[in-house]
Amino acid sequence: MEATILKWHKNPGDPVKMDETVLEIATDKVDSEVPSTAEGILQEILYQVNDVVPIGAVIAKIKTEVPENIQDVIPLTQVGGQDTAYRMHEQGTKTTADTSFSAPPPAYSSPPAYKPSTNGNRFYSPLVLNIAAGEGVNMQELESIPGTGNEGRVTKKDILQYVSDRKSARGNQHKREPNDTPVSIVTSRPETYPSEVSRNTSANTMAMGSYTGNVEIIEMDRMRKLIAKHMVDSKHTSPHVTSFSEADVTNMVLWRERVKKDFEKRENEKITFTPLFIEAIVKCIKKYPWLNSSLDGDKIIVKKDINIGMATALPSGNLIVPVIRNADQLNLVGLTKHVNSLANAARNNKLKPDDTSGGTFTLTNVGSFGSIMGTPIINQPQVAILAVGAIKKRPVVIETEQGDSIAIRHMMYLSMSYDHRIIDGALGATFLNAIAKELENFDGSREV
Repeated sequence: MEATILKWHKNPGDPVKMDETVLEIATDKVDSEVPSTAEGILQEILYQVNDVVPIGAVIAKIKTEVPENIQDVIPLTQVGGQDTAYRMHEQGTKTTADTSFSAPPPAYSSPPAYKPSTNGNRFYSPLVLNIAAGEGVNMQELESIPGTGNEGRVTKKDILQYVSDRKSARGNQHKREPNDTPVSIVTSRPETYPSEVSRNTSANTMAMGSYTGNVEIIEMDRMRKLIAKHMVDSKHTSPHVTSFSEADVTNMVLWRERVKKDFEKRENEKITFTPLFIEAIVKCIKKYPWLNSSLDGDKIIVKKDINIGMATALPSGNLIVPVIRNADQLNLVGLTKHVNSLANAARNNKLKPDDTSGGTFTLTNVGSFGSIMGTPIINQPQVAILAVGAIKKRPVVIETEQGDSIAIRHMMYLSMSYDHRIIDGALGATFLNAIAKELENFDGSREV
């Protein structure tokens, strides 16, 4: 829906090469570098750091068709040619070139770039170098940081962790006296940038004066703040109703147990229950398409594309929802590969903005952490979210030709929260029970 400007790598008047990083943006939960789609001179910046930019807004302009000697084209009023205007698009990082001839701004002076001199062969991204410059990390310190990226490269997370550890070490030199009130301040900032340090420091200072006793104060990272905001917004937007059902998934459990080794050997992929759940959801959405919709004022927008989001826990403890697009067009093997690929990308912080956008229905597996059921919050602007609980063996009554009997079966609870403005209880419960029946009637003799 929108993106936040995190950092400009270029200033007005700076030359820009094709595919060179111009700025960094943050969508809901993914940070991205935006490359230039043209070569020229950055003419104008229309949004500043920390500004929230709506979809379709022009954020900067680049003057193209620049003569070979760039020094000859300053000031900008002497430059002929076409303007390239960067627009913030729905996918988050894509840019397009618009043609315009707006008047150039006054001349600007750009600050000197951070260009450390080193004879080493280690590669540092512009993002890492800018963070190092902003935090006063010299090249000798930078070379001593162990990198967790490809080929031992220092990543954003590595440099921020180093800066945080260094500040903590300095802070320990100024500890309170033993008779002071024991207050531990821990600043968690895996997603913060140098420009945010002053704000976090101010917030921590205020917090120190607000609490007494033996407490620990942890500053929310940017992703956690976004999650908190979206959860509150969702509750304010949609009147939530949650329905519950249970399913006997014995056939599905036994089938997976039977085929998982051969499947992994043949496809080089592990098959989990998630693609099986998604397969059932897709079949039921086709029967009840209103569950795959959104609300725009008084209009119900029924989506023809079925894009299933799957809530995924990150190593940091935060939550992200990568999306499997056109899930109805994938067979079970395709669903499995997409599920595993997105889950691995999420765990390794390699998701792109496109990977988390465009969802029309969300699945969350609360059972993966041992919960038997949950009351999930709708992922706006969707109208429903399904939670599947842990699969447990329980004695249940089953009907046979010889009469009722008690048997040990694999049982699972399902819960679905839905927007009561669009989905009434009858439709919500009918859809949920349809999914339960789909799982119960799983064909245990099917081939993959």
